[in-house]
Amino acid sequence: MITTTTHLNFRGTARAALEFYRSVFGGEIVLRTYGDLGMPADAPDADHVVFGTVMAGNGFRVMAYDVPGAGADLAPVVDSTRRENGMTITDATFFVSVRGETFDEVQGFWDGLSVGAATIEPFAAAQWSSGFGMLTDRFGVTWVLDVAS
Repeated sequence: MITTTTHLNFRGTARAALEFYRSVFGGEIVLRTYGDLGMPADAPDADHVVFGTVMAGNGFRVMAYDVPGAGADLAPVVDSTRRENGMTITDATFFVSVRGETFDEVQGFWDGLSVGAATIEPFAAAQWSSGFGMLTDRFGVTWVLDVAS
């Protein structure tokens, strides 16, 4: 058996992203900074995340990292993702997909992630699912949420 975990790269916002994802999905954060691993405390990236993860009992797991030397002043990579005529048009190389068992469960995740997000497709019934939606969160991560049905 193997498991996969989405590993997200940030420019100085990994800690805030992990805290946000924990607030949405629950669980615990495990976090280590460059300083924790020996970088001098006065170095520019010492307080940035070199290893971070959120693990929740509901199965949610995500990792995050601050790219060294890539300060928040650098523009984040912005993809263009949109829905047209029932199709997703994008130049993004990945989305994070979250599938839940019930509409209410997934609606709760949607409500949390949508704070400060750009909605691509509102969360609603779709031909293949009782609930489907897409958004790009305030950290620039595009999420696909749906109900297993």
